[in-house]
Amino acid sequence: RNFFTKRTKELKPAVQSAPGWKLFGKVPPRENLLKDSKIIQQEYEARTGRMYKPPPPSARRKNIEFEPLSTTALILEDRPANLPAKSVEEALRHRQEYDEMVAEAKKREIKEAHKRKKIMRERFKQEENIASAMVIWVNEILPNWEGMRATRRVRELWWQGLPPSVRGKVWSLAVGNELNITPELYEIFLSRAKERWKSFSETSSENDIEGASVADREASLELIKLDISRTFPSLYIFQKGGPYHDLLHSVLGAYTCYRPDVGYVQGMSFIAAVLILNLEEADAFIAFANLLNKPCQLAFFRVDHSMMLKYFAAFEVFFEENLPKLFLHFKSYSLSPDIYLIDWIFTLYSKSLPLDLACRVWDVFCRDGEEFLFRTGLGILRLYEDILLQMDFIHIAQFLTKLPEDITSEKLFSCIAAIQMQNSNKKWAQVFASLMKDNKEGDKNHSPALKS
Repeated sequence: RNFFTKRTKELKPAVQSAPGWKLFGKVPPRENLLKDSKIIQQEYEARTGRMYKPPPPSARRKNIEFEPLSTTALILEDRPANLPAKSVEEALRHRQEYDEMVAEAKKREIKEAHKRKKIMRERFKQEENIASAMVIWVNEILPNWEGMRATRRVRELWWQGLPPSVRGKVWSLAVGNELNITPELYEIFLSRAKERWKSFSETSSENDIEGASVADREASLELIKLDISRTFPSLYIFQKGGPYHDLLHSVLGAYTCYRPDVGYVQGMSFIAAVLILNLEEADAFIAFANLLNKPCQLAFFRVDHSMMLKYFAAFEVFFEENLPKLFLHFKSYSLSPDIYLIDWIFTLYSKSLPLDLACRVWDVFCRDGEEFLFRTGLGILRLYEDILLQMDFIHIAQFLTKLPEDITSEKLFSCIAAIQMQNSNKKWAQVFASLMKDNKEGDKNHSPALKS
């Protein structure tokens, strides 16, 4: 405090007596800088006897009644003084153009407002339908599941989509538990998985583990970790540190111990993730194990080529029946179903479609079984038939690998409903059974024992 006080006293007289300095000469003393601008103006007028007049405003703005709010309004401004003025006709034309642009902008705004209102109305209607459906499912259908599940009323209600609050319960009941897995059994296999992961982390290489099978190596911690990070990456809930990361890791690890003959296969994480979002941990594992035990899923996840070819052949029968033009177009490019169907079936459309739409597909899949998976595939092809007919092999493969994100449930399900799963009075199960029968007869005819 004393230091600054002393310094102020010493500098004060110097500031009063010494003039300020600038590069090319002296300036008035610094105290003059503290004068108000009005005082300086008054002193100037008293010394010169002249009144100060401010400079006139820019001529460019003198005829403008408003400041343009956007580049659109610039056409109404007068030209600069150094350019010829606008003619009357040109000014009128510019005014008309501006009015047309404003009117068009208002039209767009009104159209967008109507669109938003329509979306809100549809959303409210959908919420009301879900609320009313939930009451029916909880009070009427679920308490009498076995007696009502196959009725026409329930099937129609099921087609419209299950309410999220009862979705997991209905999926569990529809998938069933033929394997008789209990929550206690899940805990046993989960503890085994944790022990194996611990042994993996303690060794330098999985191959060093004595007696490790191919399935064990494929079901390694690293492979599961890698796939979990790719599961619904936009949601972040399955990423490391997310609320469902460890849960998904546990379900997948327990399954690899439960079914070492199948092991872990890429794509399983999406199926397990969808179940985890709708069920408790143990229930999700039970549904997951039973779902992957279905003939179609077992054939694909065990990479049973002969069975996979039968499914593709059955799919092509109904493809040709429902979409003959697109079928011939695909044939002309030798574009086989495995190019796009494998990814769809492996993840049950949960990777290819928006999550809410994939859950709607799962609803009816749990009702109708494997047939609906292939019917959904035909529905997607029907929805984009006009676009696909204009594409070549490369663009078709790219398009079907990554479907448009704006696909809606209304459009897709209307296309699925138009698909007839019947060929020459034969349904899906009959066509598939006949293909299996033909294959067995073909194997007998080509048997070396019969030839000898």
